[in-house]
Amino acid sequence: MANMSLDEITEKYLDVLSEVGNIGAGNATSAVANMLGLKVDMSVPHVELLEVEKIGSLLGSEEDIIVGIMLAVETDIDGSMMFLMDLPSAHRLVGRMMMMDVENMTDADLHSADFSEMELSAIQEIGNIIAGSYLNALSQMTNLTLTPSVPYLSVDMAASILSVPAIQFGMVSDKALLIKTDIGGVDLPINGFYILMPENDSYEKILAALGMPV
Repeated sequence: MANMSLDEITEKYLDVLSEVGNIGAGNATSAVANMLGLKVDMSVPHVELLEVEKIGSLLGSEEDIIVGIMLAVETDIDGSMMFLMDLPSAHRLVGRMMMMDVENMTDADLHSADFSEMELSAIQEIGNIIAGSYLNALSQMTNLTLTPSVPYLSVDMAASILSVPAIQFGMVSDKALLIKTDIGGVDLPINGFYILMPENDSYEKILAALGMPV
């Protein structure tokens, strides 16, 4: 598979990669829901071969301010993982974690890009839980060792946050394979999604570990 293009990987192994995203994101979503005492729904994962320059528009307008948690995945496979959410979702999540009166937050509060140091620390902790839960599920599926880096947190325009993976993948290909899972809260509305972006040679390792002919 070392010489196989991303287009061929997507066409042949779409269902398998969707299941990888499904289990990883489901584990991470359940961990956050349990921590916050929430009921959270998760969509069926969507695997998409996306042109690198279009990554910046994944959550809406590239000029919208969003919260991004990004980390590197290392050891047996290499790649990146992100959890992105809009400002109201971030305020609701961190508010629930800090036992604030989330239901009475004003629209101005929900759309503010200002977070206290304590709130940013809480979001960082949510990122740690998401990364650990997601990668633990993948590790159990594949028997591969997946080590997350310390999450990097950014509150900025979507285009700015997503320019990092765009540049990273743009150096090796004009496209990136995204395993994307949307989440939404029944008890607490959350507009966000996970993205897992393995580097090209990691697809072979993942598929081989799952028993697929490569």
